[in-house]
Amino acid sequence: MTRRALILFDGGSNIQRYVEASKVLDLHPIILTADPDRYDYFAAEKVQAIQVDTGDLDALIRVCCQLRATYDIAGITAGLESVYATVGKLCRYFDLPGPNPASIERCCDKFTQRQLLGEASVPIPDYRLAANAAEVERAAAEIGLPAVLKPAVGSGSIGVRLCRNADELAEHTTHLLGERQMWRSSPRILVEEFAQGPLYSADIMGNELIGICAAEFGLPPHFVFRGYTHPAQLTYEEHERIANVSLSCSQALGLGWGPWFVELRWTKRGPVVIEVNPRLAGVPDPRLVQLAYGVDMVTEHIKIAIGEEWDLRKRYSHTAGVRFLIAERDGTLDWSGDTDAAAVPGVTEVELYLEPKVPIVRKGDYRDIIGHVIAASPSFAQTEEILERAVNLIRWSVSPFPRLCE
Repeated sequence: MTRRALILFDGGSNIQRYVEASKVLDLHPIILTADPDRYDYFAAEKVQAIQVDTGDLDALIRVCCQLRATYDIAGITAGLESVYATVGKLCRYFDLPGPNPASIERCCDKFTQRQLLGEASVPIPDYRLAANAAEVERAAAEIGLPAVLKPAVGSGSIGVRLCRNADELAEHTTHLLGERQMWRSSPRILVEEFAQGPLYSADIMGNELIGICAAEFGLPPHFVFRGYTHPAQLTYEEHERIANVSLSCSQALGLGWGPWFVELRWTKRGPVVIEVNPRLAGVPDPRLVQLAYGVDMVTEHIKIAIGEEWDLRKRYSHTAGVRFLIAERDGTLDWSGDTDAAAVPGVTEVELYLEPKVPIVRKGDYRDIIGHVIAASPSFAQTEEILERAVNLIRWSVSPFPRLCE
């Protein structure tokens, strides 16, 4: 009997969970990647990593055709939006369930996303598109400071900054225009009104809301997550308004297949959509969803991708939270105490991303996160207490780099 395979694209922080979940579903995971060496740690599990340009549709079709001689390809998927449109095209070529490529491409362009949401009367911040410093300055003058500057295409808060005055605006504009690797062709900078208020994120599968979490950023001007909690502490009315606004994005953007999530801020005019991401949220959000509600979004996504019946029924209602460890300055890392933190009752995971003595140079985005602690309990207050206790047991420091002699 031909073995059923699940094709996974390179990238995305959830790839290990996809590999593990596919095995539980009796699928053979195969990773398509430009750099197979990244997945050496899967070798002992006999997981294939095949080298291919994941941006070359013809090359991907050839590889999948070759694999079909050995395997029954049950599904193709990924956890990274930059390749998700290609996944959709590949699924269509092989007549497999998958996302709408055109919808993914429209959603990944933040300017186009803004246009479509605005046309559908979804509440969004005021915005402008700029291609040079003069246009950025003019857009900021029309919108008013503080304003948020970000690349029109990107993820992980890379290149995103709050500009509170003219000097910060000019400085970040110069930085963005100088980042040549950021632009596929000419620069496209989104200048946005700073929507002030608590941040929330809605996890959705198809057209069904799974849950809403409360998120917290670190200090401005950057947008680096410090933590989030499922479910958010909301009144019934607040929950319904966030849910309705989030789900209204589906029709506006042509989504509604598989997982996606919406980031919003609760402002003076209620929930305002900051960004719609046409994919499963990154680590550790799916783990929090599973701990809070008993819904395994990775497994259910795979079921959708292979055309099997999926189940989003909530099995319980707990509070799950994560706290991220973020260096407050550049320097050399040293730490210990993760074992003590992991032993705290209610802690489900402690992960330190870097080894001791590693040099840290902050980027102002998700790459500044150097570890996390996850906890769950029956109540919000108890989960917060567990997280605080565990984080305090992780002893770490960052020593400044030595100054060079002048």
